[in-house]
Amino acid sequence: MTRTENYVPLAQAAEAAGYTSMTLSDSLIYPKESDSRYPYTATGDREFLENKEFVETMILATHLFAHTTTLRLTPFVLKLPVRPPVLIAKQAASVAYLSNNRLGLGVGLSPWPEDFLAMGVPWEKRGKRMDECMDIFRGLTSGEYFGYSGEFYEVAEMKQTPAPSEKIPLLVGGHSDAALRRAVRKGDGWMHAGGDGEELDRLLVRLAEIRKEEGDTRDDFEVHVISFDAYAGPDAIKRLEDKGVTDCIIGFRNPYIEGVDDEPVAKKIHLLEKFAESTISKVS
Repeated sequence: MTRTENYVPLAQAAEAAGYTSMTLSDSLIYPKESDSRYPYTATGDREFLENKEFVETMILATHLFAHTTTLRLTPFVLKLPVRPPVLIAKQAASVAYLSNNRLGLGVGLSPWPEDFLAMGVPWEKRGKRMDECMDIFRGLTSGEYFGYSGEFYEVAEMKQTPAPSEKIPLLVGGHSDAALRRAVRKGDGWMHAGGDGEELDRLLVRLAEIRKEEGDTRDDFEVHVISFDAYAGPDAIKRLEDKGVTDCIIGFRNPYIEGVDDEPVAKKIHLLEKFAESTISKVS
């Protein structure tokens, strides 16, 4: 949620400093009037989103991939069930193919009923719709013929090419029990949206319980979290790793402030390089 011109220099600096990936936000519209509440801030206010420059996520990813060579991009998270799943599969497969498999697709339910209204998609049964979108995405990005018959979508046998040479990881966002179970049953990982340490510990324990219940023993299941422990040095990061965390999502400013981000890009790069030197180099 920074200025558009900051993204390329930040991505290139992060890549050079040893970061494995960069998250991208997703926002389709900002309604003039709404009584919806944002679920991941204490107040629920949505005003911080107004006038932020949200370049469409797949377009921004393509732009950044063209200016980097190793950096992975993880949309955090793409509002999947408001979009046509066949189109999203085509877009994501194309981006992953062109970037040499550097896309890890974070997906989730939009908290905004206005998104569904604007896209002509019913708000009701959005979780079930999400499940079907994930099934279709998985099938069509395989590069093989795929057909689907569900409650909401019918897909005749079809194929989309080019397909990426590796599976696009689907990383499910959300803190509800349904979201955690969806991450295990249909996804390749889970993305945490923030909160205090006790809540994160509860979610990690519950995620582990669900994985055990579902018989999931994958060693490549990804767990991306936001935690202050990421800033506390290698020992604290090791404790996160012991809890099943594979990726720490970090930042160096509060993105929930209202108005345009006026912090100079040079300061941003200095902060990310400083963290890389003090922490990433020691962990690596």
